[in-house]
Amino acid sequence: MPPSRGVCLNSKHSFNESFIISVKTNKPQPFGECFFAHSLTLQPGHASAHKPKRAPVHNRTMRLDEAIDGFLRTVEFEYGYSPNTVRAYRNDLRALAEFVGGDDSGEATDITVLDLELLRAWLWDKQQRGYSAGTIARSVATVKSFGAWLEQRRIVPGSPASRLQSPKQSKTLPRVLSEQQLDRILGRAASRAEGGDPVAIRDRAVLELLYATALRVSELCTLPLTDLDLADRTVRVTGKGNKQRIVPLGGPAAKALDEYLRRSRPQLLALSDSDSHTALFLGNQGGDLTPSAVYRLVSRELEQEPGSGPRGPHTLRHSAATHLLNGGADLRVVQEMLGHASLNSTQIYTHVSTGRLAQTYRQAHPRA
Repeated sequence: MPPSRGVCLNSKHSFNESFIISVKTNKPQPFGECFFAHSLTLQPGHASAHKPKRAPVHNRTMRLDEAIDGFLRTVEFEYGYSPNTVRAYRNDLRALAEFVGGDDSGEATDITVLDLELLRAWLWDKQQRGYSAGTIARSVATVKSFGAWLEQRRIVPGSPASRLQSPKQSKTLPRVLSEQQLDRILGRAASRAEGGDPVAIRDRAVLELLYATALRVSELCTLPLTDLDLADRTVRVTGKGNKQRIVPLGGPAAKALDEYLRRSRPQLLALSDSDSHTALFLGNQGGDLTPSAVYRLVSRELEQEPGSGPRGPHTLRHSAATHLLNGGADLRVVQEMLGHASLNSTQIYTHVSTGRLAQTYRQAHPRA
């Protein structure tokens, strides 16, 4: 059965709804938790009477849809989150709003209905519907950010999601292609490009750049033409959180990109109604290349290679990182190249690079 909404054991105690202070901690408590609290009346001369008062919680109750719209505007325009992050937040919060307003009454939902038990019930419902632990963990992150924003803006006394915990996720090793498989994939792309077709020339450049730099597909599709420096063989990449990094690329990728810029991009741009496209890669009709088009391209190539597992562009990213470590690259260098904020995200590739570990063991251990 789904978790119940629960009953507050301290319901016999009353509290001031406009501002709540815990007797023990003297701090605002998370909204929806049960605790004993009362309003404090400061006497003249009391030490706390001279401290500035905290801003009260808004008197007007905000609707849930209003709060969601305000939060999404904040993360997009004030925090500068990426379009993908904003889209994920929007999808999660719309799903939450639909769950809360599931009675089809047509009445606007008050923000005060959000509490810890309701959020747990929503997550339990997602689990029962078959959502993966990773998807549920993302939903938890969404409502935690939303709850923190509600508390920061003094819309509610405290975040209703402060005590939510993400489900444990099983760590699965990413699919990694061998160097021989990558040679075949890039060789086939080069052969098709020799015919002079602008789409084939572009596709070769896309595959070469994905493998050479381990870019995310979103980073590749939004890469401006001006951020490519063929003379220095580098690209300036704007990753998650608008953080920029400089990533080197090798000779084969530079050659493929040079051919694309000379022979393919001008032809693709001529198909567009506008000549003001600033993205490096253009689609078949002259517009910006989309992530879905890159997924289809990589998937077609991976279908021709043995092995099961994901067939998207991230497989090339995983493969590039693993091959770097197998070749002796330092883990922190790979972390910087991938744009990982934490080294923990990069360490998964150390489990994949067993070939290098075995080779090092045979060369270094006296009893190998």
